[in-house]
Amino acid sequence: MSIYAGLDVSDKTTHICVVDGDGGVLRRDVVASDPEVLAKWFHKHSRGITRVVLETGTLSTFLYHGLKERDVPIECICARHAKGALSARVNKSDVHDAEGLAQLARTGWFKRVHMKASATHIDRAALRIRAQLITTRVAMINQLRGLLKLFGLRLNQVTTPAKRAERLAALYRQRPDLEDVFAPLVACVDTVEQQLRASGRLLERRASSDTVCARLMSVPGVGPITALTYTASIEDPRRFARSQDVGAYVGLVPRRTQSGERDTKGHISRAGDGMLRSALYEAANSILCRVKRPSALQEWGRRMSETKGTRRARTAVARKLAVLLHSLWLNETEFRWA
Repeated sequence: MSIYAGLDVSDKTTHICVVDGDGGVLRRDVVASDPEVLAKWFHKHSRGITRVVLETGTLSTFLYHGLKERDVPIECICARHAKGALSARVNKSDVHDAEGLAQLARTGWFKRVHMKASATHIDRAALRIRAQLITTRVAMINQLRGLLKLFGLRLNQVTTPAKRAERLAALYRQRPDLEDVFAPLVACVDTVEQQLRASGRLLERRASSDTVCARLMSVPGVGPITALTYTASIEDPRRFARSQDVGAYVGLVPRRTQSGERDTKGHISRAGDGMLRSALYEAANSILCRVKRPSALQEWGRRMSETKGTRRARTAVARKLAVLLHSLWLNETEFRWA
């Protein structure tokens, strides 16, 4: 008899529901959210289980790889797709969600999610730490500017830490009583910038040592951060049937609503990996505004900018860039200037 299970995972506990091939509930239980505990439960109560399903979430990677190592036939499914099936119940609860996931495992009506390896998550963690440091630096500098304006002082545009220190020294000469007050905030900004430089050097070394990243960096506008973000997000280029599918995966294609005679295309979907989408958009902006050497992609983007506007042109170039990088990676070739 084929049996299937659904896991509704929370931070501390996981609700388990096991059903048979006809959808009848065989067993329910609640255990700790730990792969070793879950694997022992399945080996004890549900030997020969056909498929186990859990949703994407904060613990999904940890549980997926842990259960795979312990020979549990686990599948991770898209939470956005599972929500449609689980919302059919009037009353939502962890017990009902676990049963709904078990029924999805039985019917096979779900979309599998590609689970990245642990080494890839290390690169992604380093990229997210850098992004958080940038966000923190911007917030603290804006706070510094705003507080100075309370006293009629303006930091003005400073592009380097040395120029900022020089400007602050000039402002403190006007208001010496503010130096001790602002010292903790200024010291925090300096520390964050120091750690940001260290994070950037780490990522640059990682990208320069990777052959795929080096190949992707041959494209104009693509630096080590964008290349590493792309490889860490895609991981395996062969999981896409066509290079054009990468644009939809990143969320850079228009939404579509079609029913009967109505067929509406809206703004981009913004689905998928937001970090990769932002990196591609920044690379597209660099191609259109900063790269001096002309290329066919740049000329195409600038023509679109004249007719459709700058923002649409950047989005379109970012989508083409996603397709181009996938093609170069898959074919093991470098960018050729036109």
